Amino acid sequence: QVQLVESGGGLVQAGGSLRLSCAASGRTFSSYAMGWFRQAPGKERELVARISQSGTSRTYADSAKGRFTISRDNAKNTVYLQMNSLKPEDTAVYYCAADQATDYVYDYWGQGTQVTVSS
Repeated sequence: QVQLVESGGGLVQAGGSLRLSCAASGRTFSSYAMGWFRQAPGKERELVARISQSGTSRTYADSAKGRFTISRDNAKNTVYLQMNSLKPEDTAVYYCAADQATDYVYDYWGQGTQVTVSS
């Protein structure tokens, strides 16, 4: 069992930056691939970024490429999402999730953190 707690959301002006954190409980964090998702009102949840267990492999949605960076610190059981050059369309609830079998099926989810980008 893994518990995930996101933090770092908030209100920011367009062009600004935010850094989201996701703290995980348990001693097996380094065995999970991790993802950041987001869901805007009236829209489906989408995968924003994913990072492998060791952090050597990272993938991004087209909307995030060049602006967002996913990273992890396995010693701190934490995964991060650095978001730069934010746009109003980035407004959403952001969730982190853990993929135990690294099969792109996410087994554990956080409660989400709201990111609002004003124009």
